[in-house]
Amino acid sequence: MPETRSGGQEPEEFDAAEHSLGELVSEASGNMSRLVRLELQLAKMELARDVQKIGIGAGMSIVAAVLAHMVLILVAITAGLGIWAAGLAPWVSFLIVTVAFLLFSALFGFLGLRQFRKRQGFPRTSATMAGTMAAFRRDRPSSSS
Repeated sequence: MPETRSGGQEPEEFDAAEHSLGELVSEASGNMSRLVRLELQLAKMELARDVQKIGIGAGMSIVAAVLAHMVLILVAITAGLGIWAAGLAPWVSFLIVTVAFLLFSALFGFLGLRQFRKRQGFPRTSATMAGTMAAFRRDRPSSSS
């Protein structure tokens, strides 16, 4: 079969009247097998591309998180020194900042936990897989009958 510009193969002329039922079934099963193989190859290529992009994005996110953490430390120190400058004892000033950060941490932890509990799993994937499996079971005779 000649190849197309994109690397696929052009469809060949096929006259079903010239072939027996067995040949047609064999041809269809061969085409299905080739289709599955090509889809898996496409999925591997897309996955490789996505993994590379995810790796680069994760690296950049880690750098951003480290810098943001440093800024957060500086904000805490600045807030503590600001409260101290307002007239409170140093230990009270930094205790206030510590308690404020503890409250924010608890709030975000609670909100994050609520989001995790709202997860639904894979409802669409489960539905389509169930439909596909039902279609395969319908096409093949069961071994128990």
